[in-house]
Amino acid sequence: MAKPSKTPVVFAPWEDETQKPIIQFKNVTKRFGNFTAIDNLSLDIFEREFFALLGPSGCGKTTIMRMLAGFEAVTEGTILLGGKDISPVPPNKRPVNMMFQSYALFPHLSVWDNIAFGLRRSSMPKDEIGARVDEMLRLTRMEKFAKRKPHQISGGQRQRVALARSLAKAPKLLLLDEPLGALDKKLRHDTQFELMDIQEKTGTTFVIVTHDQEEAMTVASRVAVMDHGKLIQVATPAAIYETPNCVYVADFIGDVNLIEGNSKKVGSDKYEVSWAEGQAALHGSCPREIADGTRVTYAIRPEKVAISADKPKDAANAIQGTVHDIAYLGNISTYHVMLPNGQVIKAQESNTRRLANRHFTWEDPVWLSFTDTAGVILTE
Repeated sequence: MAKPSKTPVVFAPWEDETQKPIIQFKNVTKRFGNFTAIDNLSLDIFEREFFALLGPSGCGKTTIMRMLAGFEAVTEGTILLGGKDISPVPPNKRPVNMMFQSYALFPHLSVWDNIAFGLRRSSMPKDEIGARVDEMLRLTRMEKFAKRKPHQISGGQRQRVALARSLAKAPKLLLLDEPLGALDKKLRHDTQFELMDIQEKTGTTFVIVTHDQEEAMTVASRVAVMDHGKLIQVATPAAIYETPNCVYVADFIGDVNLIEGNSKKVGSDKYEVSWAEGQAALHGSCPREIADGTRVTYAIRPEKVAISADKPKDAANAIQGTVHDIAYLGNISTYHVMLPNGQVIKAQESNTRRLANRHFTWEDPVWLSFTDTAGVILTE
């Protein structure tokens, strides 16, 4: 007898009206003199979320983190934690811990004592501190290194010690400010998954600040893309990538081709985009109503663009061009194809064959094709 299939549990409290956010920013503004770092921002973050604040340097993401921690005061608006205004609560009284990029470990203390440091200054009974430290060492797989000093362990291990110390007091909220910035790429990638596992095991709400798109897309349940103190889009990593709400988000997250043109409605949510003289219009969709003649941007990811020697039959969109450049990245190759109007479009292809058997080379005439649902039409 076949076992009944289980419906996977989807974690999406932001879609459940009965769920109350653990963190609420209500019309928050932060000014430094005449400079507005955060501009009338409203945001809800839910319990057990791994929430990422993503954006370029100076966009305001660290300022949000510092206001949550209590290191900066709100100029206007309110921040609620668990439904209570935290503005009058000093940093050391908030159920919040912050982990810095530098890790800030005490060099003269052992790993064990670094983790125990905050507990010894808390109200925890002395006879319970040892068990809690040992629990954190097991959680971060640092038991073997308990007696070592910070300089005797690797950067990734120091990162785990800082994480263990931050989690030791069981905060409701853990703030991570570029926590993996000091690690090399491979170690950073491995540590991202460790962070996710630890967050899931502890159930602590994590808020991470990063400018690394790949990091945010890997670890986060939701991502807030920021620019100049404003939230541009808040959504799941998949929604941010597949359905960006504007050109800024499409261009900031991952690689994308952007083709400008004028739209014309041809169906309920179907549009064609006239983009170059003598070229067939591009076909795509947009859930919003767009007036005919509106200047729009057609955004299409390189991996959704097929490349072939011959014009594909029945393709919704097909453009001819010439291979201008090739980026070989091991697992994939990115072809930069020059179109007749001088614009370059990128197409990616998996390298399932050896390099010597590659399909196309420089100056080859090729066809690029994609479906009418592969790209998104953006009005902003």
